[in-house]
Amino acid sequence: MEKWILLGMGPVFLGLIALEAWYWRRRRPDMYSGLDTLSNAALALMHQAVDAVAWLLVIGIYHAVYRHRLFDLVPASAWTIAALFLAQDFFYYWFHRASHRIRWLWASHVTHHSSERLNLSTAFRQSLTYPISGMWLFWLPLAWLGFEPTHIVAVVAINLGFQFFVHTQAVGKLGWIEYVFNTPSHHRVHHARNAKYIDRNYAGVLIVWDKLFGSFVEEDPAVPCEYGIVGQGALGKTGSHNPLRLTFHEWIAMFRDAARAKGWRAAIGQLLCPPERALSHRLRVGPDVTSP
Repeated sequence: MEKWILLGMGPVFLGLIALEAWYWRRRRPDMYSGLDTLSNAALALMHQAVDAVAWLLVIGIYHAVYRHRLFDLVPASAWTIAALFLAQDFFYYWFHRASHRIRWLWASHVTHHSSERLNLSTAFRQSLTYPISGMWLFWLPLAWLGFEPTHIVAVVAINLGFQFFVHTQAVGKLGWIEYVFNTPSHHRVHHARNAKYIDRNYAGVLIVWDKLFGSFVEEDPAVPCEYGIVGQGALGKTGSHNPLRLTFHEWIAMFRDAARAKGWRAAIGQLLCPPERALSHRLRVGPDVTSP
């Protein structure tokens, strides 16, 4: 179901990307790059193909957990749908935060952050390895609580679809909306590698989770966002547009660091440590980056 919801929104996504590229063509011609956009599209196709197969494999686990649910939350109603939306967005926040603080999860998520541009096509820049790193595990508690698995998959897709719209520099502050929802301004902060911004604003739809759990930072006009990953040298001085390299470079570095570690505990530490504590990262960029 997730696949079909996102594919159904595909024409809207592509139309808005074309409109944004036209908008920036004279204002900031460097906002879009043909190679960067093509690699984003290739990564999206790879991700969607693997994700569709992954959901077929794990949906049975969701149904198994659902059979031992705490509550009966069907048939669906306005209240149960609202509760599912809030609960899924809450768990998305923690998945996203963990994806920045645990290297095993970061190995998948780094692909999304690896572009030094931020535009609507960047939302397509996803990794096919999310099923391996365990993204799907974060939604299992929803089935245990009593939400029907197909409804969970649908709400996950809607949440991810919403996030397409916050990957833009063409939209400024949005008034009162900024207090409640994730917005382009909030998400620009999230994608920035500036010391002030790094590892902030993990929101999916609602920014309130960041404000509750101390990870919120507002975009500061005096500190323009710089995009990409810390230690961009991992992709070469000019960056890589090879979808396979963009997908697997951190997995390779992570397992190499684990193999070089002294002892099995240190090896596991390289898999589970925050990314800035990785051996190869320190060799590239020096001291640890301060993160929440």
